Amino acid sequence: MGEIILAAKITHVPSILLSEMEGPLKGCRDGAMKSLREIGNRARDRGATTYIVFDTHWLSNFGFHINANARHKGTYTSHEAPHMIQDLQYDVPGNPALADAIAARAADKGLQIRSHHVPTLALEYGTVVPMHYMNADGAQSVVSIATPLFADFDEIRKVGEAVREAVEQSGEKAVLLASGSLSHKLWPNKKLGPDAWNSISSEFNRQVDMLVLDLWRQRRYPEFLEMLPDYAVKCDGEGGMADTIMLFAALGWDAYTGEAEQLCEYFPSSGSGQINVEFHL
Repeated sequence: MGEIILAAKITHVPSILLSEMEGPLKGCRDGAMKSLREIGNRARDRGATTYIVFDTHWLSNFGFHINANARHKGTYTSHEAPHMIQDLQYDVPGNPALADAIAARAADKGLQIRSHHVPTLALEYGTVVPMHYMNADGAQSVVSIATPLFADFDEIRKVGEAVREAVEQSGEKAVLLASGSLSHKLWPNKKLGPDAWNSISSEFNRQVDMLVLDLWRQRRYPEFLEMLPDYAVKCDGEGGMADTIMLFAALGWDAYTGEAEQLCEYFPSSGSGQINVEFHL
């Protein structure tokens, strides 16, 4: 029997990479970078065999999609921000059997979902960036799941449930990563000055992010899940916060009672709100 051995809500903002380089942002994301590495260390210590990443930068217009390639290898330059992420190399194994099993479980629930064995299907940076810090040597396999733009809340929940079922029926020790921001209202282009890197674009969004983190600390998950549909809409959720929906569905939804451990300080980035949190099992 397989099991989920670690679950986390994580950031993937490209300014983490910029903070490693000489320039005005050097060192500004040390907390985020160190906590991503800490998640990777914890995963190894617990015997993790595979990462399953709910990636809010792989956006799908038509149904649900899973990257089931046996190997993920490439050199990534972001089409969105090529000045921020360029020539980032990755080479990690995939897990075709688990990806296919997730798709099969989700299809059993009536969803339109495909797992793809297409070598030219590359990873997006919601997966590439965290793997750069957690799994740079490719010790664990990786399954990346796209964010569906036009799926409803219940459909997205079913994917998370399918992930849990497929993991339990496998021999894997899986790490689940909800890769995306909290609030995600980016600054408009004309306001992208030096201050934008480290500021929030909406005080309302910041206050709601703080409320969410407080609910997590107090383990008031049923209340959080009740507000999640409005949170995703009113606070401009990245990918509709599908990553968070799938994560909590895989954890058991409102039956989940574990500790939420905040691993770095909340930080704004280009208007959005960012965090790394482990949800203990």
